[in-house]
Amino acid sequence: MEANLMLLLTTGVLFAAGVYLMLDRAMTKMLIGILLIGNGANLLMLQAGGPPGSPPIAGRETEQYGEQVADPLAQGMILTAIVISMAMTAFILALAYRQYCYRTADVIENDAEDKAIVAAAGKSSNVASPDEDASTDRTTGRNTSKGDNFGPDFFEGPVQEGGSQ
Repeated sequence: MEANLMLLLTTGVLFAAGVYLMLDRAMTKMLIGILLIGNGANLLMLQAGGPPGSPPIAGRETEQYGEQVADPLAQGMILTAIVISMAMTAFILALAYRQYCYRTADVIENDAEDKAIVAAAGKSSNVASPDEDASTDRTTGRNTSKGDNFGPDFFEGPVQEGGSQ
């Protein structure tokens, strides 16, 4: 099988541009990066599918290819990859819309709570276990009256600069 040089170069450019865009913090650039990588993968599968041939239907031959049959596996995988990339696009668009509703910004910021958890993990070995939440006292392990501050006011309120809500 002879590979088409232009398809190989296009695949490489799509992968490189997709990885570059996925490293950005803007949600739309990440979406475009995922789409470019998906299209690059589709071109790669097309090239790996082998030489062209007659349709993979029993008893069907064309004058151009004769008895040489095209590989139907590559075509099926590309079709499946297109459907999966469409579902990923819809999911990421839903995430971007949800983020826009609350933050009106496209940039994904560092979470202050994540930084605090990492800092606490470095200081002591008594870090919150996976089943522990904000309403649990860390020293005794018993539930407190504080409770988790989750609810409509916590999620629906505007984000305040430089602090917690």
